[in-house]
Amino acid sequence: MDSRRLLRISATALTAAGLILSGCSTSGSDAAAPSSSASASASASGSRSASTSASSAGLRAYYGQKVTWRDCGVPGFQCGTVHVPLDYAKPAGARVDLAISRVKATGPGKRLGSLLVNPGGPGGSAVGYLQGYAGIGYPAPIRARYDIVGVDPRGVARSEPVECLTGPQMDAYTQVDVTPDSAAEQNALADSYKDFAAACEKRSGKVLPHVSTVEAARDMDIVRAVLGDEKLTYVGASYGTFLGATYAELFPDRTGRLVLDGAMDPSLTAEQLNREQTAGFETAINAFAADCVKQIDCPLGTASAPAALDALKRFFREVDAKPVPTGESRELGESLATTGVIAAMYDESAWPQLHEALTRAMGGEGSALLALADSYYEREADGSYANLMDANAAVNCLDLPPAFPAGPTDVEKAVPSFEQASSVFGRNLAWAALNCTYWPARATGSPHRITAEGAAPIVVVGTTRDPATPYKWARSLAAQLSSGTLLTYEGDGHTAYGRGSDCIDTAINTYLLEGTPPQNGKRCS
Repeated sequence: MDSRRLLRISATALTAAGLILSGCSTSGSDAAAPSSSASASASASGSRSASTSASSAGLRAYYGQKVTWRDCGVPGFQCGTVHVPLDYAKPAGARVDLAISRVKATGPGKRLGSLLVNPGGPGGSAVGYLQGYAGIGYPAPIRARYDIVGVDPRGVARSEPVECLTGPQMDAYTQVDVTPDSAAEQNALADSYKDFAAACEKRSGKVLPHVSTVEAARDMDIVRAVLGDEKLTYVGASYGTFLGATYAELFPDRTGRLVLDGAMDPSLTAEQLNREQTAGFETAINAFAADCVKQIDCPLGTASAPAALDALKRFFREVDAKPVPTGESRELGESLATTGVIAAMYDESAWPQLHEALTRAMGGEGSALLALADSYYEREADGSYANLMDANAAVNCLDLPPAFPAGPTDVEKAVPSFEQASSVFGRNLAWAALNCTYWPARATGSPHRITAEGAAPIVVVGTTRDPATPYKWARSLAAQLSSGTLLTYEGDGHTAYGRGSDCIDTAINTYLLEGTPPQNGKRCS
């Protein structure tokens, strides 16, 4: 795993299975640009400011634009383009064209407006998620009353995508040893991150400083206005919860019904986020091991869950020393093997696939585990990659200062705490957090609590054994938000809405349709 905080839930997985900012204030709830009286914390830096006092006239043109809808080529869906400024401090300058798609409310019942959806990442395509899942898989009562809308955030997929490495270069990059055992291997890993960053700057230098979550949240407010909605109604998963919370922070008076599922904690540093996510994956692999040993053909043995985890760690060491053939030019080394296992932790429905993949890989044939890693990286059969990993790094490295600014020396000091968080993944994920150290664009964000004073009730959803966004993050975000209410799913996997719990789905559907949030602290299984 070579890009930090890949806090996502993909459409593929679903269908298969601090500084506190003051928000913009306006004199009314119309769907127009912020008035010249809008303000933000004077201490907030760069693009984090929501103030438009010096440029409201330029922004009004963006807020007043009309979308020309066209057929997408996907039955039932319409597509269009929304224009936003590349740099909000210079709205008369260059612009970014955002790809937008919608499926209109089917009825019966009165249309309630637009429901924006975001699948996380950062780097996940909301248009792909809409067309592949949400637009057809969301509960029928929601699709009846809302136009479901997906917008690829700036830098992602169809919206001026960040581009870094070519397909063959990405193949090499994903195979670099992320558990260096010598100074030479440390240097090779650091060089791979430097090369990745340099490629991003060379191919995407114009957009690279302007793909922060704050800018994406400001884009969402333009989209809200263009769609004709007075308030934003939104369901964000994983990283999408940070995007939604940031919107509420900047525009509390325009915050409507927000569902933040699989929540992030914005008050944590990059090192804390990485270490706590590492602990989340440890929780998930323990649950997988406990399930596996109950089966007579468990590839990790049947003695006990701890013994199974020891067997998995031995397997990682073995493929580090001698990669396993896969039937193609790429072999399965430790980095790709670890990524394949992590990919299956996002949804317990993938555990049987991991069971089979480990059985084959431990028998000397690594193609199935490689396929899991490829799904994680969104690698196509022709060797090309979606821009998920490029955008993921670009957004993360802008949103927070690097976890290890001093480089490998910092990582070595942190490895013991990461290994305490996870004996299986700790060393790997500590070194993987080095990537932002060499990023060419300076971070514009910082850790801070989000309170969103004045926002309408916001539903924060947490899953007790979520691997990617630990449950404690949902508790923390719900407590930070002045209007937050916590909804808990007692179970496995990443996120909860639409994953089989009638209790969760009913609570969220009621909130979206009627505006009544569940009781704070409600628990479902």
